[in-house]
Amino acid sequence: MTETHPSEAEILAQLPAAFERGRVAAETEPRARSAAYHAGSGRIAVELTNGCLFAFPADDAQGLRGATPEQLAAVEVLPGGFGLHWEELDADLSVPGLVAGVFGSKSWMRELGRAGGRVQTEAKARAARENGRKGGRPRRSVG
Repeated sequence: MTETHPSEAEILAQLPAAFERGRVAAETEPRARSAAYHAGSGRIAVELTNGCLFAFPADDAQGLRGATPEQLAAVEVLPGGFGLHWEELDADLSVPGLVAGVFGSKSWMRELGRAGGRVQTEAKARAARENGRKGGRPRRSVG
């Protein structure tokens, strides 16, 4: 199979549309002004260019789980503010993705969901006991 590459003229013809898409994204998508790790809460705090502050648990983000506080504190905002980077951890996260609740790849997010479903709290245990006294989880009705 032969790989074809666009010609220089084709690339140059696509530049105006690419620049426009970048301009629109810069005006509408969340971008980071600064980022810092807060050891007390275990969270990465991101100040957005619109003045909002967003924070997330470091352990929830792909590539950051198990990192030392020193490694987490070495967060860098990538040029343009669309990403966060940890050089020593070789980890990169998308700021628009983080704000949308995406902390990694699809498989990473599935694993986070499974782990959340296994969480045991007193309220969850109490609800399970109460359900058991009533005969367990109600059957789905076919309809």
